[in-house]
Amino acid sequence: MAALARSVLVTGSSRGIGLELVRQLAASPRPPQHIFATCRDPKGPRGKALQELATQHSSIKLVQLDTVNLPSIQRAMQAVGYHLKDQGLNLLINNAGISSHATLCSLDSQEMLNVFVTNVVGPLQVVKEFLPLLEQAAKAGKEGLSCSRAAVINISSKLGSIGLCLHVPEAPMYPYRASKAAQNMVTRCLAAELQDKGILCMAIHPGWVKTDMGKEEAPLTVEQSVSGILTVLASVSQDTSGAFLDWEGNSLPW
Repeated sequence: MAALARSVLVTGSSRGIGLELVRQLAASPRPPQHIFATCRDPKGPRGKALQELATQHSSIKLVQLDTVNLPSIQRAMQAVGYHLKDQGLNLLINNAGISSHATLCSLDSQEMLNVFVTNVVGPLQVVKEFLPLLEQAAKAGKEGLSCSRAAVINISSKLGSIGLCLHVPEAPMYPYRASKAAQNMVTRCLAAELQDKGILCMAIHPGWVKTDMGKEEAPLTVEQSVSGILTVLASVSQDTSGAFLDWEGNSLPW
């Protein structure tokens, strides 16, 4: 089985889905040569699990990246570019995000703005700054779109689906749901703009997962979710650029 990609960058990789993505990528039969595990404080106490993982796999490089801080994103891009030389970045997984269970009564404007900055503006800014490395990889890759050539994968949620909204019996979660709907639109726009550059873009719903965000009552383990995500990513192509899929590869309504 071929490697998913020669180089992969994961945001928000100190816990949950991000940490498990790094773990499973590094432990795969054909691991990427470079796995850039990024988070706000990779050397701090919250990055302990990530630090331990990095000592076990030479492919893992810890990179400080705060997705809501432009200078931090730019420094991370320079650090990643230094490691990659002139080969470019194949796969960017925008995983960092925050939740909010705010209802109409409890909502305040600052909370709404904070969630939008993290879940919408941050991932888009990361793509903008890392675009030169993605373009570099796309030019060096084979024809067609794939994660092994150049791709942006946005970790989304079916809670951001307008089509499913009335059929998902959850709390309103206004900031989170609205931000994921906005992120989905960003994904569609990126797919349309970057397709001719050879860069695949799509959104994926990881399922309801037992993480700090998903809580213990969630039916899926993080291992199950990430295993599914990586299987889906290995099969995506030109036909799925701009798609909204779940961790099992099913298409979701926008």
